[in-house]
Amino acid sequence: MTKHTPVEGESAIALTQTPATYRNFIDGAFAPETTATIEVTNPADGTLLGRIPDSDAAAVEAAVAAARRAQPAWEKLPAVARAEHLRAISAKLHQNRRALADIVVREQGKIAPLAQIEVDFTADYIDYMAEWARRLEGEVLTSDRPNETVLLLRKPLGVVAGILPWNFPFFLIARKLAPALVTGNTIVIKPSEETPINAFAFAQLVAETDLPAGVFNLVGGRGKTAGEALVTHPGIDMVSFTGSVATGTHIMQTAGRNLTRVNLELGGKAPAIVLADADLDLAAKAIYDSRVINTGQVCNCAERVYVERGVHDALVDRLKTLFEGTRYGDPSKEADLHMGPLVNKAGLDKVAAAVEKAKSDGATIVTGGRIAERPAGFHYEPTLITGARADMDIMRRETFGPVLPIQAVDSLDEAIALSNDSDYGLTSSIFTSNLNSALKASRELKFGETYINRENFEAMQGFHAGRRKSGIGGADGKHGLYEFTETHMVYIQG
Repeated sequence: MTKHTPVEGESAIALTQTPATYRNFIDGAFAPETTATIEVTNPADGTLLGRIPDSDAAAVEAAVAAARRAQPAWEKLPAVARAEHLRAISAKLHQNRRALADIVVREQGKIAPLAQIEVDFTADYIDYMAEWARRLEGEVLTSDRPNETVLLLRKPLGVVAGILPWNFPFFLIARKLAPALVTGNTIVIKPSEETPINAFAFAQLVAETDLPAGVFNLVGGRGKTAGEALVTHPGIDMVSFTGSVATGTHIMQTAGRNLTRVNLELGGKAPAIVLADADLDLAAKAIYDSRVINTGQVCNCAERVYVERGVHDALVDRLKTLFEGTRYGDPSKEADLHMGPLVNKAGLDKVAAAVEKAKSDGATIVTGGRIAERPAGFHYEPTLITGARADMDIMRRETFGPVLPIQAVDSLDEAIALSNDSDYGLTSSIFTSNLNSALKASRELKFGETYINRENFEAMQGFHAGRRKSGIGGADGKHGLYEFTETHMVYIQG
């Protein structure tokens, strides 16, 4: 991989017919190729896309050491200067937006419009976080002593480890990198081994800017090796992880040995409540959009529905029409799709097993319920389930696929109680034309987010945070930015 600026009509980061072998980006340069590699394939058809390093502890050590060397000088730069480096990276993303989206389509199975939204949103997110350079604030506190000034300063943590998921792999680079860098931290990123090529393309674009060496580092590898080496490293000051509850729990336990801070966005089982006075067309479309987006592989999208009994059948009819009209296939070859494949066979098998368990528990498959008959890839039919009960796994465990179970309820109070009876607490939604019902749900739902009469999709200026097993800490906006800082009290006696 060479450093050069792409010209019009050409992209240095496009996937080629001959799968490339990518290299770690450490201390401002691409490391030599390693013999241990991981193959990356297209989940829609199984074709080989490239190979990434299967990094060991020595590679992680080199990346962390580079980040630690770079951090003091980076912190001393004025925040506005750090922001200019972020804007230079964002400009590269804008220039290469189509090539980047194509990579996401082919390695993650995301449909092309959503992949393009992800890339564009990532660039906008970096610009948004850069704007905070002049807005980082401390506090002046009242002293109990005469002639004393008390200051609360915000300072960077040091070196951040960002461990990424595969479902929105490109955006999560920015969600961890941008707030870390603008507040004066340096970072080591480990992408998911399922979808890493977009991150190596990101590194190549960073290499074309003048970002100081060591501020951003990228290592490929598996969670059990490279990820574990990052989490256990005493030179890491915070681990920011997005992924499963099981992995997040392990990270928290492991990081605790060094008392390393953690920021964890984990799973979700988002409830959608539909009351009898709701606009059913709006509710059905919003819930459908929140279920099939990214083939249901989104932690904050609707995973279960509680609908008042009087409008149950009418809502199911509308959802059935939408589900049966879903166009799915290979996004790298087919246009005008609603969704693509699941990311791998393990994900496909998990979804299939969840649906079979729901059937054996007594639920009814309204439509779907089968692995799709396709020549290749990990495709599952969009599936609508009725007759679900609160004690069923399909209503309690995260499915992470295009499957929607529905349970009839008799009141808002029942729906709220069932919604809150969960290990998760990330997002929730309600559909109603009654303001009092909407406000009651907002007060009583024990979730980090509640969407009223709209699909589940957060804003970059908000604060995306969960309760219970959905995570610790949060991301986005002012509050997400300050997750990457620590306080320093200063007492000045006059």
